[in-house]
Amino acid sequence: MTLASKAFGVRRLDAAFEIPMEATQSLNQIDWPHAPVHRLDSSGVYMITASTLQKQPFFSSSQKLDVLQRELLALAKKYEWNLHAWAVFPNHYHFIARSENEVPRLREFLSHLHTVTASKINQLDESRGRRVWYNFWDSKLTYERSYFARLSYVHRNPVKHGLVAMANQYRWCSAAWFERTASPAVVKTIYGFKTDLLNVGDDY
Repeated sequence: MTLASKAFGVRRLDAAFEIPMEATQSLNQIDWPHAPVHRLDSSGVYMITASTLQKQPFFSSSQKLDVLQRELLALAKKYEWNLHAWAVFPNHYHFIARSENEVPRLREFLSHLHTVTASKINQLDESRGRRVWYNFWDSKLTYERSYFARLSYVHRNPVKHGLVAMANQYRWCSAAWFERTASPAVVKTIYGFKTDLLNVGDDY
């Protein structure tokens, strides 16, 4: 187990995982946009980062991470957000998504996500009423290079945090799904974008 794994409180992250059946069913309902997104300025593509209160690892087990990922996928569909990449961790998450509505219901979507996930893990921890989420940060993506670089960043974020050697080994992110559903050329292109100069709040 790596030091990062110990810090996050998640075990066996250095091993490859099979995605649970219920998560697989949700993933299969999401269509990867095989062609690049054009005219980003008019399509409502956002990168979202959210943090738990005081960066506490509330989602510090496989069961709790499953809850967070499952609710993110389900509510994204409910609020008509087409997910392009995501990664969830014990104390934060990132995702990139495109709104299918002319007026994106982002705050409503995230408020619902935070309310239901807080309620479920508080029930698991027998900590009714405990505050779980702190805040979220959103960035509308209007340049293709910025969009592609952030796709690469989010897909491979578990590697950045030292949790796995290869992102597709981490079952609470989109890397395995992306590599399975996008063409090899698209995967190679996205992973080829450098991310070291990106200004992303990711101090966890």
